[in-house]
Amino acid sequence: MFGKLGMPELLLVLAIALLIFGPRKLGELGKSLGEGIRGFKSAVSDGGEEKPAK
Repeated sequence: MFGKLGMPELLLVLAIALLIFGPRKLGELGKSLGEGIRGFKSAVSDGGEEKPAK
């Protein structure tokens, strides 16, 4: 039941988020989320190990 989100439901969630956070804050949240996902993918692809400092 929860896996069936269509376009109308997604637009409703986006509209509510826009009303709560405002356009500027919503953009900042999206940017932060994207950076977090990139960092997570980078850590996973590196095997979770940090490279030694030279």
